[in-house]
Amino acid sequence: MGSAWKHFCTIVRHRRLVRKGCFAIGLYWQGLTHDLSKFSPSEFFVGAKYFQGDRSPNNAEREDIGYSSAWLHHKGRNKHHYEYWIDYNSHYRKDDGDIMIPVPMPDKYIAEMLMDRIAASKVYRGEKYTDKDPLEYYYLGTDKAPLHEYTRSILLKYLEMLAEKGERETFAAIKKELVKK
Repeated sequence: MGSAWKHFCTIVRHRRLVRKGCFAIGLYWQGLTHDLSKFSPSEFFVGAKYFQGDRSPNNAEREDIGYSSAWLHHKGRNKHHYEYWIDYNSHYRKDDGDIMIPVPMPDKYIAEMLMDRIAASKVYRGEKYTDKDPLEYYYLGTDKAPLHEYTRSILLKYLEMLAEKGERETFAAIKKELVKK
């Protein structure tokens, strides 16, 4: 089976898992529209070229050319990625700190980000997946990422809850606390 077909199947499986999670917490539109940009030529063809099956092809593209063109396209179109929520510091002065700063993500996108991380862990870990995997992935790099403190606290709260209590309790809490009607 060709890498384009395998990549397509991976995207579809990931989207199905995110959709299932989003529907469970009441985010129907986000579940339906999640990651549609992955089917655009600038993301899909790169993903097919660098497909490996056990990790994001964006990492392989970065290793090959020094950055990921597919990721740069993707993060700018999908609000469930914290990188979408980095803006210029309006108070920036030369000696006054960072020119780029994270801003708080709206709760519904934090909730979708959680579903995205769970689904990605399930896809890449396969049968080895446990509810601790998304938290362990967080500690592999996101803990140092430029997240707004509000976003970081909510993300970590639910990743820890998932690791300790599982999906049922975590999804119920997300639906009640994050996804406000």
